[in-house]
Amino acid sequence: MFAPTMMLLAAVQADPDRIEVVPARLALDPGESAVVEARAFDVAGSLLQGVEFSWRTSASEVATVDENGRVTAGSPGEVRVSARAGNTMGFVMVVVREAAASELAAALPEPTLPAGASAPVAVTAWDASGEPVAVGGLVFSSSDERVAAVDAVGRVFARMPGEARITAASGDLQAAVEVQVREGGAGEAVLSPSGARVRTGDVVRFRAAMDGRALHPAWSVDGAGAQIEPEGAEGVFVAAEPGTYRVTALVGEASVLTTLVEVAPRRAAGELIQIGRGASASHHSGDTWVFEGADGRDYAYVGTFMHDWMKAWDVTDPSAPVLTDSVQLDARRINDVKIHESARIGILTREGASNRRNGIVILDLSDPAHPSVLSEYERTVTGGVHNVWVEGDLVYAVHNGTRDIHIIDISNPAEPEEVGRWGLPASPSKSLHDVIVQDGYAYLSYWDDGVVILDTGAGTHGGTPTEPQFVSRYKYPAGNTHTAWRAGRYLFVGDEIFPSDWDADAPIEARGYIHVLDMADPDKPVEVARYEVPEAGAHNIWVEDDRLYVGYYQAGLRVVDISGELRGDLYRQGRELAVFKTTDSQSTVPNWGMTWGAQIHKGNIFTSDLNSGLWIVKLVEGGRAIS
Repeated sequence: MFAPTMMLLAAVQADPDRIEVVPARLALDPGESAVVEARAFDVAGSLLQGVEFSWRTSASEVATVDENGRVTAGSPGEVRVSARAGNTMGFVMVVVREAAASELAAALPEPTLPAGASAPVAVTAWDASGEPVAVGGLVFSSSDERVAAVDAVGRVFARMPGEARITAASGDLQAAVEVQVREGGAGEAVLSPSGARVRTGDVVRFRAAMDGRALHPAWSVDGAGAQIEPEGAEGVFVAAEPGTYRVTALVGEASVLTTLVEVAPRRAAGELIQIGRGASASHHSGDTWVFEGADGRDYAYVGTFMHDWMKAWDVTDPSAPVLTDSVQLDARRINDVKIHESARIGILTREGASNRRNGIVILDLSDPAHPSVLSEYERTVTGGVHNVWVEGDLVYAVHNGTRDIHIIDISNPAEPEEVGRWGLPASPSKSLHDVIVQDGYAYLSYWDDGVVILDTGAGTHGGTPTEPQFVSRYKYPAGNTHTAWRAGRYLFVGDEIFPSDWDADAPIEARGYIHVLDMADPDKPVEVARYEVPEAGAHNIWVEDDRLYVGYYQAGLRVVDISGELRGDLYRQGRELAVFKTTDSQSTVPNWGMTWGAQIHKGNIFTSDLNSGLWIVKLVEGGRAIS
């Protein structure tokens, strides 16, 4: 009875001793593809035949790889691609080059400088498609160094009255800017403020002036715990570590100003206390929306992942949530849940329907403890809807098929109708993930194409709620732009980066962080700060009362102080107020939390965890510090 088993074991081929990937190093331009070959060898060095390889990439935003070893370049950077058979692996290092610049432009902050002062030349480069790119190897020169000299990094030093042309060159590309030098002022250069006492994370704006006119010095600060960046004529200082820092302003070749900044610890501390639980260990949970129903009671609706039920919880007593009902759909994912401002209509997104007709499902919330399906809208969004935002009687739906925003009128919820649509031009990388509409602007998280801002009635670019108009776009090399939230001056934009072989039923080592964009000029967003928890990944966000709430996947629910001006690394600056880990031994992945997001409702914070369901916590500030 043992012979067949013995024969089967003998037929199983042992793992290769070595795997070689040819070539071992590959350089590609963005969008370019190439096939690499994997070869397996036994311990004697003989080539093995018929070996099946599995391919993986350590950073899919840089390059992807298919089952045949075809590598496709994405964003500039380096990534290691592996071929695996059994427990043996071979590797190829893939370098994705920056797109080549085809045009340069040069500019000075102002065309006239006083003798004895200096200013930086700003060089901008674009590729053939008009996308901004980095350019290296710039060589600067002056047509008349007696009037104005220029150093190797492009700082112009005004020497005597006259005119000069400053040229920046990179290979065959050139750009030039004219500078006029006038007589220097009679007074001395002055730096203000003259010293400062602040906390970590506080921003100080320094200015240098002569005879009341702003100068454009080169700013620097000693020590690795602080930074100072030029912004216009100002030097913007912020420290992540306490200490005393010397700020230096190089005004001209023979003029330097200095001052000291004393930085104390921020000591921002609070505590997140668990109030209640709506545990779900039998299936994965999705997004959560909390609201006061038409009956005056509070409810939390929770979507599901790889499951076909939306769960309705009565959370009027947040310490004791009660599961009142569920809504079953033909779906493999109910990713998003949103509630109309009337609290009488709900919207569910649907993906993975068995008949491939997905769309959105509209709920009747006359009895919010027992929601029922009022209608469905599939006609133009059959490919699946991942996220929605409800603004008045309009639903802005993220359609997986067209990868556009479809605008659906639900003023008659029994008969929804598409009334508008907007999307980026079609491309192989086009992928829309999320949308939020705030104060007349829509913010579209377009994955590797960045965040796109639309005027949907703000009155700045001629847009209306049903006919949005493009305002601007901000993208960064890593891509994976997943979500956004506007709060006052800032737009908080989150990445979502999963390993290529992630499995929802196993621990997921997510990555990604929150980019903070200054939206003072909506046409030109500027990234000024970041919030990044090491070794974890950001997901959904919520902002309320100078507090940023982030579902940071395996790092739990995080609360961050975002008061005042924001610059630099918010995590290192000690702006984090509190942390709560949504980890449970009774979950779909025991003891591995994947916190989804956060919503504030009547003073409590509601979040779901991909693996363990609904959590309700409260922030108590001024309590013990959370490490």
